[in-house]
Amino acid sequence: MTAALDPARGAGAAPGGVELNGINMIAEDERGGRPRNLFWPWFGANVSVFGISYGSFVLGFGISALQAVVVGVIGILISFALCGIVSLAGKRGSAPTMVLSRAAFGVRGNRLPSVISWLLTVGWETALTSLAVLATSTVFTALGFNGATTTKVVALVVVAALIIATGVVGFNLIMRMQLLITAITGVLTVVYIVLVLDTVQIATVAAMPAGSMPQVIGALIFMMTGFGLGWVNVAADYSRYLPRSAGSGAVVGWTTFGSSLAPVILLIFGILLAGSSTDLNDAIAADPIGALTTLLPTWFLVPFALVAVLGLVGGAVLDIYSSGLALLSAGIRVPRYVAAAIDGVLMIIGSVYIVFFADDFLGPFQGFLITLGVPVAAWCGIFIADLALRRTDYAEPELFTPSGRYQDVRWLPISLIVIAAVVGWGLVTNTFASWLGWQGYLLGPLGLGGREGAWAYANLGVLAALLIGFVGYLLLGRGAVREQESSAIRQRLSR
Repeated sequence: MTAALDPARGAGAAPGGVELNGINMIAEDERGGRPRNLFWPWFGANVSVFGISYGSFVLGFGISALQAVVVGVIGILISFALCGIVSLAGKRGSAPTMVLSRAAFGVRGNRLPSVISWLLTVGWETALTSLAVLATSTVFTALGFNGATTTKVVALVVVAALIIATGVVGFNLIMRMQLLITAITGVLTVVYIVLVLDTVQIATVAAMPAGSMPQVIGALIFMMTGFGLGWVNVAADYSRYLPRSAGSGAVVGWTTFGSSLAPVILLIFGILLAGSSTDLNDAIAADPIGALTTLLPTWFLVPFALVAVLGLVGGAVLDIYSSGLALLSAGIRVPRYVAAAIDGVLMIIGSVYIVFFADDFLGPFQGFLITLGVPVAAWCGIFIADLALRRTDYAEPELFTPSGRYQDVRWLPISLIVIAAVVGWGLVTNTFASWLGWQGYLLGPLGLGGREGAWAYANLGVLAALLIGFVGYLLLGRGAVREQESSAIRQRLSR
């Protein structure tokens, strides 16, 4: 690795190693490395054994194992390919994702998607931290120790401290940590698979009945939401350190490959595992990672705890780093490391609720994914359409100037997000929280059977929001993008 993607280099670091770069443009002398270097942070963030639990989640839609494998693999690859496309903007614009989004939404108009992005990343880091604590508690209990309140408190303190410290220090430490996490978790996950492989009952898995079309589509959209669509809003945060000369195809390819490789393998094994045992399948809903320890010999419980916690930390570290950047993009005027620390405090508060007060993990998690998945999908569609329409790089200084070519507030994309959210929330149902019971209000009027019908859990609203954002901006935003780029040409000719 070279230049900024080399952990030994600066990335705008202070003498103590804390990264000073925030939402500013990355200087050309800090940009370097090759697209293949993107493999490490993305693989490290997605190699968590949590991916095995998704085998249970996708089977929960009532589909067969073969259907689950097909929709799971397709959902993972398509959603992470969207991340790869978004990462191109980082190479072209040398700024975080939520700053580059200003080209479409306006400098201050972009505060709306920045807040949505911030909520999503804080939610994800909270979920991953909670899982790490629950897994630690389960392992301690299996070893004969007290895995109750004291163990959970200590685990929360240790895990949160590691995540927050890494997020505060920033890019260089993240790159080092992801490399280490990749090596350790990759090896130990393979060992886990070998140890529990004999519990797979192929005949039982093969006998699972096939699901209906609405169930298959619901599972597909859930997989997209749970994987790539949970990362699209941060995908350019790491590619922004690459040189402009980096190959676009390679940037997309390495991001997609690095992020999807581990989830595909883990998901397929998870489907085989959960499909072999009804008891295990039910246990995963309450404790998605801790339930996996019930299959292990005692001697591997501690290594399993290590691989589980490190894998979850790898994802949470990327989230807390990007949530801090999103908070700055939303208009908070503090240094990047302070923003990361603020998000860390919120992460702890949310984790305390999930670990000590929530009845189970899967309910709040699915409710969170469904509700925020709709506006995030709409933003993703708009951002990718805007990127596809552009023929030149961003005018980076004007991303920070409300009076510049990108304007202060651009109402077209904001209107598209609002419309997409209204339509999208009307086409999803959410039974995981009483205060979200209003969702699904369009399922009856559109003849889809209402909130109890066959299409109630197909999550059509996420796909609808993605298409509304993409098609709407592609058709209606073309003129504005052409005007922005014509303005750049006129400025160059006038000099």
